[in-house]
Amino acid sequence: MFHPNIYADGSICLDILQNQWSPIYDVAAILTSIQSLLCDPNPNSLANSEAARLFSENKREYNRKVREIVEQSWTAY
Repeated sequence: MFHPNIYADGSICLDILQNQWSPIYDVAAILTSIQSLLCDPNPNSLANSEAARLFSENKREYNRKVREIVEQSWTAY
């Protein structure tokens, strides 16, 4: 996945899964946080520097690259 907050191995760089973890978070809260992160990347918590650079400097190219990667993953199966 090509996203500023997703590592190459698929791990998510999300504070409530790391240093802000608390047992008060239920599954719904975690999934909502992941959905929010996917829609609105956090520039202060980078996992993919290339994606972060493109996202901040050239949103159109970032969106094109994301679309290309998604389409490639569809044809891989």
